[in-house]
Amino acid sequence: MTPDYYTTIQNASVAEFKDRGSKFIAYAFPIADAAAFKERLAEIKKEHPKATHHCFAYRLGLDGTNYRVSDDGEPSGTAGRPILGQIDSKQVTNVLIIVARYFGGTLLGVPGLIAAYKTAAAFALQTTGIVQRP
Repeated sequence: MTPDYYTTIQNASVAEFKDRGSKFIAYAFPIADAAAFKERLAEIKKEHPKATHHCFAYRLGLDGTNYRVSDDGEPSGTAGRPILGQIDSKQVTNVLIIVARYFGGTLLGVPGLIAAYKTAAAFALQTTGIVQRP
């Protein structure tokens, strides 16, 4: 049985997190399909051409099986999965989060990267409302 509604974010939001010189700028977007994801990713890459990484995660649909994550050159599992984890922790769908990272000269290590991407994504989700849609 499919629910009569789903939970998503109210509107786009942006948040920033800094750790040891690196700057993480997280963007959260409500999206309807993969085409919208591609448009948003292109916009962020154009807005932040000098960012070292453009990591992302999204989840679409009600069954929870349509999602994608990308570490964009970061060590495997240190960016996309932590971002998706924040989407899932809020139990929202039709949501995209992109985090643009500007490298600050200090390596954060795997635990540091996981924490930074998770925190940046959490901040972006905290700055927008959560709504139910039919």
